[in-house]
Amino acid sequence: MGRGSSGGGAVPAVGSPAGGMPLAMVLGLSLAFTVTVVDPLVLSLNLAQVDRALQVPPQAVGLLSGAATLVMAASVLAAGSLADTVGLKRLLIRGLVAVTVVNVLSAFSPGYGFLLAMRFLDGLGMTALLGVSLALLKVSVTEEQRPAAIGVLMGVEMVLCGVIPAFTGWAVAAVGWRFLFLITPALALVSLWLTARYVPSTPAQQGRPVDVTGVSLIGAALLTLVVGLAAAQNGVSRPQTWVPLVISAVAVVLYVLHARRTAQPALDLSLFRSAPFSVALAAALTLNFLGVGLSFVLGQFGSVVLRLSPEKIGLLYLPGTLLVAGAVILAGRLVGKYSPRPVMVTGLLVMAASGLLLAGTVSPTMALWLLVLATWLTNLGALVTSTAVSETVLAQAPPGRSGTVASVQMAFGMTGSALGPTVYLLLFDFFFQRSWLADAQSRDLSVDEAQQSVDAVRSAMAQNVGGVYDPNLLRQASGLSLGLDFTQALQLTMLLVSFLPLMVAGLAFVPPPRRRAPR
Repeated sequence: MGRGSSGGGAVPAVGSPAGGMPLAMVLGLSLAFTVTVVDPLVLSLNLAQVDRALQVPPQAVGLLSGAATLVMAASVLAAGSLADTVGLKRLLIRGLVAVTVVNVLSAFSPGYGFLLAMRFLDGLGMTALLGVSLALLKVSVTEEQRPAAIGVLMGVEMVLCGVIPAFTGWAVAAVGWRFLFLITPALALVSLWLTARYVPSTPAQQGRPVDVTGVSLIGAALLTLVVGLAAAQNGVSRPQTWVPLVISAVAVVLYVLHARRTAQPALDLSLFRSAPFSVALAAALTLNFLGVGLSFVLGQFGSVVLRLSPEKIGLLYLPGTLLVAGAVILAGRLVGKYSPRPVMVTGLLVMAASGLLLAGTVSPTMALWLLVLATWLTNLGALVTSTAVSETVLAQAPPGRSGTVASVQMAFGMTGSALGPTVYLLLFDFFFQRSWLADAQSRDLSVDEAQQSVDAVRSAMAQNVGGVYDPNLLRQASGLSLGLDFTQALQLTMLLVSFLPLMVAGLAFVPPPRRRAPR
């Protein structure tokens, strides 16, 4: 039985030996944390069915898919700061109740507008789960138990994220799209029971006001960054892209100025003086960037070139799930036995290996097992890295500020998730254009003729968002080998992005600058 740093004692979990890790408590927090991943994932994978049933406007499909994520990105740090003020457990329970009610209401959505409003409210509820789950883990177990507990939390997430998407796809096909919104309540209610019974209460920080100005500036910076990056898919020079990015940069500058003259800022900038803390946040951004970017690769390459159905693409995550979960639990124990740095570097190298594997083997006739292996390696590397990152970040949290510090990790993760699809798409578009232009030149086609063919294919794809289109278009476009051009573009994209985890792994070994001793 462990005791948190806040002084609350952890209740012994069922089946846990005295002095052992409270497994029921860790499971409750794991389920709360998993909700924030599974909830938007199952909607994205089954968006086509929702689109057809509610007749979502084409220009609003993306907003419906990302509404909850946008809210989480904008308010995650505010939730962490609020949790430190009102109590971690209290805010987590309220968040679990909120996502349960909102998702049940979503299952009865009469139309698109109602569901969109529910998705924004769902994001607000999940914000209370995102960083608070990890913060409660920090204060509810001993320092010696924490690395292993984080490994168990990530392992539970891995198993559920591997099993639930496949199960949901079959269930939706059998009973309809409304079943999607019963997944989150099921997880949240179990988490709510375990949290209420086994997670110790944490005292509120009386007299510590919420830095409203600080969290507003950070929220504005994150929200406009996500909006600007999403708009960059349609052109970097458009006002819809650069105006939000400029606002984001201005908000960051204003926050730095604000934090310097505030006694208790929402985010203490002195934390970034710690090299391990800064590298861990860079790793958090990287693992989310690569993980979400891979979903773009699987969706585009799997459906366009390999002609896989959405259900089969979802199943790519399932093989090896238990092996990854076991490896993540082992990673948590290794972090506790040694230190987070070698485990973090190992995870980053595994993610780099996954990208290089795809870059070296991707082809229009690629064997499916290679795609499964690359997916498995990415998941393995991401969760091993995340285990070490969480321990590094939580170890830096001062007493009474666990919620805020854990939310910083989530904020960087959300930024990486926003960067992933956008950067992958920008790189792919650049390399794809080079590839089909070279293809056209070799076939004595004019640039205009080739452009018209490519535009025709893209138009056919855009008109069937989330649906099925004729993959033969890729081979019938004025004689261009667009399937091969597409593959070459992905190959170069994967090769380039694979250098990012290698760079972050290298930074982990850079010694911090020595401070001059006072004379």
